Amino acid sequence: MNRLYWQTLGEGSRDIVLLHGWGLNAEVWRYIAERWAPHFRLHLVDLPGYGRSQDFGALSLAEMTEVVLAQAPKKAVWMGWSLGGLVASQAALTAPERVDALITVSSSPCFAARDDEQWPGIRHEVLHGFQQQLSEDFQRTVERFLALQTLGSESARQDAKLLKSMVLNLPIPPVEVLAGGLDILNQEDLRLALASLEMPFLRIYGALDGLVPRKIVPLLDARWPDSRSAIVEKASHAPFVSHPDAFSALVTDFLDENHLM
Repeated sequence: MNRLYWQTLGEGSRDIVLLHGWGLNAEVWRYIAERWAPHFRLHLVDLPGYGRSQDFGALSLAEMTEVVLAQAPKKAVWMGWSLGGLVASQAALTAPERVDALITVSSSPCFAARDDEQWPGIRHEVLHGFQQQLSEDFQRTVERFLALQTLGSESARQDAKLLKSMVLNLPIPPVEVLAGGLDILNQEDLRLALASLEMPFLRIYGALDGLVPRKIVPLLDARWPDSRSAIVEKASHAPFVSHPDAFSALVTDFLDENHLM
């Protein structure tokens, strides 16, 4: 049976499942985990096919979510960054009784632009370009994507270097897994489905994010009036890396207000 890389650490009683983004692995949460370990029980996961969870091929969003749910605690707060935000959101839709709260970070229910609806997102040709380039030059393509994730923040160079080290220090995902992840980003649209969520829901964004533009924030505020949004100023796609203090405050305040600390 294929198994995920799954590390549990921390001294608190509240479980938090942490899901990383495309191309990366659970190490992206390492600095946040050090801050939070005295207060929570943290579950750091390499998504199927990524990092140390190598024994998987390309999966659909639903399949990826089922694999993670199979090893997850019976009840937890789920936090997902970028692609991981889609997995966390799908978990909340698939098994709402197991999700105490949902937190998405620099994530969108619909990553790809939708011209017919004037929905802001990543252009289809950009995603298709990444898919084509993956087979030609994996490392350069991933490095380009990482550079996009940090572009604009005051610590962009440092953040990109950190993210790059997290990719290159662990097993590289197969091209088919990376291409499958891009397919998910290109095709999935959870905007309607997530409107029915009843658990506490926090959405965190970077003001300078070039992949998940802040233009979507008021659009989703209107669609999901029961959810809460927060924008980290001067942050790009990885606010927990560039602005860990502001990010941690947003999360702990949210959990405290919902009696989840």
